[in-house]
Amino acid sequence: MPEKPEVITVANSLKNKILGKKITECFVYWDNIIAYPEKDVFCKEIINQSINDISTRGKFIVIMLDKDCLLVHLRMEGKFMFRNKGESLGKHEHVEFILDGIDSFRFHDVRKFGKMYLLPKDSIYKVKPLVELGLEYYDGSLNRDYLYERLQKKKLPIKTVLLDQSIIAGIGNIYDDEILFMSKIHPLRKACDVSIEECENIIKNTRIVLEKAIKLGGTTIKSFTSSEGVHGLFQNELLVHSKEGDKCPVCSLEISKMKVNGRGTYYCSKCQK
Repeated sequence: MPEKPEVITVANSLKNKILGKKITECFVYWDNIIAYPEKDVFCKEIINQSINDISTRGKFIVIMLDKDCLLVHLRMEGKFMFRNKGESLGKHEHVEFILDGIDSFRFHDVRKFGKMYLLPKDSIYKVKPLVELGLEYYDGSLNRDYLYERLQKKKLPIKTVLLDQSIIAGIGNIYDDEILFMSKIHPLRKACDVSIEECENIIKNTRIVLEKAIKLGGTTIKSFTSSEGVHGLFQNELLVHSKEGDKCPVCSLEISKMKVNGRGTYYCSKCQK
């Protein structure tokens, strides 16, 4: 699933292609992609609105229009494609926006898990889904006291809790493994047992990992691409994730893999005691 660096990469690539363009037509071919409002209202309201800005919040792409905001969650395999108007529809292209009456801007999603919301732009940060998100990795309020306080009542493994988007927004499975390895914390440690000093290390390493991944365009694992051929390079920098059987870059012990609440988890049993 695309995480914060991948979502930022997608948003940045879209800025170069769709900013300033007007949505002149809208077609939805798989209704469940539209989370809010219902499909017919979504299509009616979005037409004739121009695309004025593109940013991110957590794992959401935030597309500011004239009076509304289009939120897009890519989920597992969502991506955008650009085609000529009238070009035949691909098997997995489920939403189509016609831009300036010429270009076809399409949402492609093999698994059909992606979601779109159209909300009044003056309230998007006050209502679901964005109101439920925690702090961004770069937020100055994300400090050791903030994280320590939120971990105190959590008896789940720290690996699982770092995936909780209501605490830190944007961390997913790949970067979770990298952050815990760099922080020398075992994935199965109870979150409530993590010390305040370790919270400081988690925040520091979260920023290091995500900022580097953003510079490299994210991580291309399995089928992730940002939009039409933009591939991330951070997979070449991964220390433990997907490295089962490889030597730990610190101690040379083999990297191990296990399941933590159903998520494939990579770690070094020596460095992360």
